[in-house]
Amino acid sequence: MVKNHVITIDVGGTKILTALLNDKRKIVDRVKLATDATKGADFIVQCIVDAINQLLNNTKVKIESVKALSLGVPGTVNPESGIIFAAPNLNIKNYNIKKELQKHFDVPVLLENDVNMAGLGIKLFEYDNKVNNMLVVFVGTGIGGALIFNGRMYRGSSFFAGEIGHMRVSGKGLLSNGEEGAAFENIASRTAMVNRIIEKSKKHKTFLSKYIKKGEKIKSKHLAKAIKKDDKLTKEVISDACEVIGTVLGSITTLLNLDTIVVGGGAVEANEEFMLPKIQKAFDKAVLKEVGKIVKIKGTKLGDDAPLYGGLGLAEEFLK
Repeated sequence: MVKNHVITIDVGGTKILTALLNDKRKIVDRVKLATDATKGADFIVQCIVDAINQLLNNTKVKIESVKALSLGVPGTVNPESGIIFAAPNLNIKNYNIKKELQKHFDVPVLLENDVNMAGLGIKLFEYDNKVNNMLVVFVGTGIGGALIFNGRMYRGSSFFAGEIGHMRVSGKGLLSNGEEGAAFENIASRTAMVNRIIEKSKKHKTFLSKYIKKGEKIKSKHLAKAIKKDDKLTKEVISDACEVIGTVLGSITTLLNLDTIVVGGGAVEANEEFMLPKIQKAFDKAVLKEVGKIVKIKGTKLGDDAPLYGGLGLAEEFLK
């Protein structure tokens, strides 16, 4: 049987999104299942198995026509061995998920960090594999990064490359807790922005107060509503975060001489028109002029589908 399909699995702490892609690089169908990271690795594996079986049943595609299972995980992983070194959001450490999944499916299992997977999807589908040196940054619960050098994913000497969220940086009044060098994601992620808004809302009026008082989780869509309502506090906090993001990206570009930067993640996708110009402005101030003039910071239109498409890119890389 011709192996002309790839199944991509994007694993999160609360949900698993699975998609079947065909040889025309199209998503045939997708399945989303709830999961519970507190129940451990074996439970997550069973959820993945259930999602794959449901996908195959929906599409009537036989597993024999699937050439790879591409798995995106929010953590540090070894794509070659299939071992998840550490995925705190999944409560997994030093676990060979490739070995466990192949007990259920006689198909090559390919493993990648979720932001790297999204980077592969963006490279393949938004740039038709013609990008040279690219940085992809996703701003959400944390901040994750993916590096493409000379058209290929750069994973580093021990597969930790791209962990931009853990860089130590200085922040403009955001949640640095008085530290000179707090982690980037503790200063400029959506989580950091929301925490700062909640903290400042004790003394300042904000459109978001009604959600804060109810104990609702403030999501990217709430930030977008606040910006649309011209909420001063929200705009101030997000602007500060944009300045930090742009400055960090400028410094990285001076070091690496990138040609493309893509910024995504829920916070940016919901507030792109407000955030990107501010990130670009801070970038232009921070970057070495001759290096920065070839770079334009862009958003991504793939959204949550980026890692799903990236699963196809992963298969193309490892199954040549």
